[in-house]
Amino acid sequence: MSKKKGDQFEESLKRLQTIVERLEKGDVPLEEAMNSFTEGIRLAQSCHRKLEEAENRLRMVLKDEQGAWTTIPFEPASSENPVE
Repeated sequence: MSKKKGDQFEESLKRLQTIVERLEKGDVPLEEAMNSFTEGIRLAQSCHRKLEEAENRLRMVLKDEQGAWTTIPFEPASSENPVE
């Protein structure tokens, strides 16, 4: 069973936090520190991409009165006016 994207994000963020904490202690051998740093950069980029994807899903694209495309932040429907 594959994991949900949200779960992957949370796991990546926890792993990144663990790496940062270990590197901040300063008692990691150089080779291990370099490997951890590389993994941390990869995880940070992955988390950033996932956050951007989530933000993009929360934007709606509309045309304004002049016919130009614009984006507006997504606002969830209130309980009085649910979206189907």
